[in-house]
Amino acid sequence: MLDVTNVVVRYGAITALHGISFDVHEGEIVALLGANGAGKSTTLRMLSGLHAPAEGRIIFEGRDVTVTKAHQFMALGIGHVPEGRRIFPQMSVEENLEMGAFARRGSYSDDIERMYVMFPILKDRRKQMGGNLSGGEQQMLAIARALMGRPRLLLLDEPSMGLAPMIVEMIFRIIAEIRDQGTTVFVVEQNAAQALRLADRGYVMENGRIVFSDTAANLLVDPRVRAVYLGEEVEEV
Repeated sequence: MLDVTNVVVRYGAITALHGISFDVHEGEIVALLGANGAGKSTTLRMLSGLHAPAEGRIIFEGRDVTVTKAHQFMALGIGHVPEGRRIFPQMSVEENLEMGAFARRGSYSDDIERMYVMFPILKDRRKQMGGNLSGGEQQMLAIARALMGRPRLLLLDEPSMGLAPMIVEMIFRIIAEIRDQGTTVFVVEQNAAQALRLADRGYVMENGRIVFSDTAANLLVDPRVRAVYLGEEVEEV
């Protein structure tokens, strides 16, 4: 579905991504792991057109999208849930969902109802301003808003950040459900153990480079991942 080859991203004179290559197959959940500043969020922003590659190619469903503009990615079938949720705080829950369908034509009322089935708390809060929701509710809204565009590939940036453990468990169950309903998922996540239990495959990024990759099951027992990213959590695996 997605093939990234030798992509370089720069911020002025600073190189953020050093010729990274990876792929995502249809129907997978793929996790991108790494410490703060490794280049994970830059990778997702590159995949949604917010940072154009200086070098390399991005192929999505057989189409070269390397120089595609950010506003065109949703129409191509790529949805992005950014780090920090970035919902519209002065809009209601329902208005946020409607904004997620801005690139579509025709009625989207059925999709709003589908989001309310997937996220029942959002139905209860549908007239409430987004800024008044809890952190977990805002994360659910951000995911639901992205799904309103009917993406075939969903990019998730740190979906568990700042959330209570019980809410994190709920969010990861929802991500699995999204994949089961037919949407491929590429997730950036610092909670490595949780992400690898969910994912099919994973990539590990350090200093803007992909340093190794494997199946999620193998990464869970890989000494390098255990030492750097799992810590005491490895005993639970």
